[in-house]
Amino acid sequence: MKIAGFDIGGANTDLAVLDFENGEIKDIEVDFAYLPMWSNNDDLSQVLVELIENICPVSEIDAVGISMTAELVDAYDTKKDGVLDVVKKCEDTFSCPIAYVGIDGMLSRKEIEKNPLKAAAANWIATAQIATLISDNCIFIDTGSTTTDIIPIKNGNECAIGKSDFDRSATGELVYTGTLRTNLASFLDKVELNGKEYRVASELFAQTADVYTVLDLISEDDYVCDTFDGESKSKRDCSKRIARVVCADLEMLSQDDIVEMSKFIHQKQIEQIADGLKQVHEAQDLDLIVTTGLGKDILDKPAAELLGLEVKSMGDILTDEQCVVAPAVGTAVMMEKYLG
Repeated sequence: MKIAGFDIGGANTDLAVLDFENGEIKDIEVDFAYLPMWSNNDDLSQVLVELIENICPVSEIDAVGISMTAELVDAYDTKKDGVLDVVKKCEDTFSCPIAYVGIDGMLSRKEIEKNPLKAAAANWIATAQIATLISDNCIFIDTGSTTTDIIPIKNGNECAIGKSDFDRSATGELVYTGTLRTNLASFLDKVELNGKEYRVASELFAQTADVYTVLDLISEDDYVCDTFDGESKSKRDCSKRIARVVCADLEMLSQDDIVEMSKFIHQKQIEQIADGLKQVHEAQDLDLIVTTGLGKDILDKPAAELLGLEVKSMGDILTDEQCVVAPAVGTAVMMEKYLG
C-alpha cells in the first residue's frame, strides 16, 4: 500500500510517499516544492499532483494524508477560512481516501467542517509519531524554514500544554523562527562587530537563509524561498543583504566583517530557540532532546547543548532529506493507522 503524506505550509509543501507491507514501512520517498500560499494558493492542486508524479504515478497512491500550517497566511481572513480552503482543494484533487491531521488524530472532511480549527497547524502531531520511534520520553525540536516546534513526549504520547499556535507561543512550544525565512530584525536589536554594537534597521533587508549561506551551513539548493531584494542567492548577494541590516554595504564592510556578523546572528538565533526549550524543559522535566528539520544541526542541537541537555537526531532513523519533511512522513504513518 502506498500512502502520500503532505504537509502544506505557508511557504513550502512537503511530500512523503510511504510504501507499506503488512503495516511495516518498506520504502520512503520524499520531495517538496516552494509554494507561497499567500499569493499562489490557487496552484495548490497542481503542485500536489506534480509532487506525487515526481515519485510515482498518482494512480499508484492508495490514500492521502494531509497536515497543514498554511491556514495562517494573510490570503485568508481567518484560520477557519484557510483550513476549509485547503481541504476543498485537496478533496477536489484526489479521489482516493483522504484524511487530515488534527489535534485529536486523523479527521475526515465532515469532522473538519464541524470544527476546522482542529486541523489548524497540527503538523507537529504528525512529527511526534516519528520522534517516539527514538524515545518514548523526550522533547523533540523541529526547526524548518519558518518556525520551530518544541514538543514534549511522555510515555510515547505528545503532551504539549498548548494545542494551538496561539497557545503554544505562550508555553515555549512554538518559537516563530526558522532556518530560511526569518527576518533578522525580528530577533535582533543590535549586532556586535569589531568591538562595537550596531543597532539594526527594522526593514526586510535580510533573512536567516542569507546568514547560513554565508556561513556555509546551507547550500544554494536549500535556499528555496525568495530573497528579500529579488537578487540571487549567491554568497555575495547574501552578504550585501546582511550589510544592509546595519545600514552598510560591501564597500564599507569586508567579507570578514560579514562572517563575524553572521556568527553573532547565528548565536542569537540559537539563544532564541534555547529560551523556548528551557521553558518546555522546566515544565516537563525531560532531559533528552530529539532534533529534526532543516535546522536540526544548525540551530536545534546547539540550543540543546547550550542548556546542557542530551541530544539525539531523527537522522538516526531517517535520512537528512526525510528529516526536512518529517511532518509529511508522520502524516503518512498516521494515515496508514487510520485506515486500519
